[in-house]
Amino acid sequence: MICISTRGKAPAVSLKEAVLAGIAPDGGLYVPKTIPRMPESWWTALRGKSFHDISIAVALQFAGDEFDHATLTNLVREALNFPVRLVQLEKGLGVLELFHGPTFAFKDFGARTLARLLALSGRVEGPADPLTILVATSGDTGSAVANAFLGIAGTRVVVLYPEGKVSDVQEAQFTTLGGNITAVAVAGTFDDCQRLAKEAFADPSLTSRVRLTSANSISLGRLLPQMFYYAYAALQSSADKPLTISVPSGNFGNLVAGVMAWKMGAPIQCFRAPTTINDTVPRYFASGRVEPRPSVQTLANAMDVGNPSNLERLRWLFNGDLAAMKTVITSARHTDAEVRKAIATLFAKYSYVADPHTAIGYLGLPEKRIGLSLFLATAHPAKFREVVQPVIKKDVSLPDALAEMLARKKVVQRIRPELGELSKLL
Repeated sequence: MICISTRGKAPAVSLKEAVLAGIAPDGGLYVPKTIPRMPESWWTALRGKSFHDISIAVALQFAGDEFDHATLTNLVREALNFPVRLVQLEKGLGVLELFHGPTFAFKDFGARTLARLLALSGRVEGPADPLTILVATSGDTGSAVANAFLGIAGTRVVVLYPEGKVSDVQEAQFTTLGGNITAVAVAGTFDDCQRLAKEAFADPSLTSRVRLTSANSISLGRLLPQMFYYAYAALQSSADKPLTISVPSGNFGNLVAGVMAWKMGAPIQCFRAPTTINDTVPRYFASGRVEPRPSVQTLANAMDVGNPSNLERLRWLFNGDLAAMKTVITSARHTDAEVRKAIATLFAKYSYVADPHTAIGYLGLPEKRIGLSLFLATAHPAKFREVVQPVIKKDVSLPDALAEMLARKKVVQRIRPELGELSKLL
């Protein structure tokens, strides 16, 4: 698989090289040079197959020239050893639950696959020269990456997160692990954390001394496995019914994975990309101008992104043609009040308990639906009990693994949002 930069000023590299680098030398994001368009017969042959079988078939189209069939099969089955559940709420409406992995969030798909891809790259060496996975998180990415790499020899994970702006459960998931995991609270927003990570990768005086790679959604290795559940979802509906998928969107990596599956030929008609009031992309759709703003904290903290890095990939996928993008994607902003109302509606109407991010996915669906409409459930509601319980007037039980983490002692380092402080820490 040949990977190129969205900015077109960096040499083409292999998938292994792109995964190791994280970000391209010209500051762009790696994308596949070409996305194979599979014929309808290829997709038809996969109908009725298991999630793993569909995932392996997709993986072979992108990485089959770098990894053999047996290696990819083992990688997918070991990394994604948890279920994907499609819950039908009513005729023509369903929710695709992606939170059944070890950290109870959809980020487990990308993080666990990426950890194994890096191990296969041959660049994970040993304690004398560890590979540092630097990750900025607005909530769930940090826990997924930390748990995916916990105890893997030759690696260390440094998680940057905005102090006071993640839930207690989220924070406990990456601040209580110890070992090769370092949690760093940044006095700022997620955008500050993301900026620090990008500045670190672009600083030759740092990268010459520390082997850095990324596990944010800037990493192509995170996005490719997220294509798997879009392919799976697309094959669950009848071929003659149009499929709409609503993707709660913050940094827009999840949506990019869906669009890549669509460009591969997955039978998806269109996407909805609802956001919080951090609405850089909806405003771009309305005005044609990319105008990032400082992020604002909301109930759906994993989506509190004022400068979504994956908008660059999204624009590349449509050759910068906003009109073409808008024929496939609709994006609108939603307030905290709307989120609470959606949580209440889902519980009252369907007895379905949704976290704030999932509720925004539900809000993104059109009122008049044709064919099948799915929205993505990206996090377990127990991770946001402080929001959900007062709305539904019912306790949300905490899975044992989360209860155990909350009981552990947190170990945190703190820095200001300055590259000098991060460099010294690294």
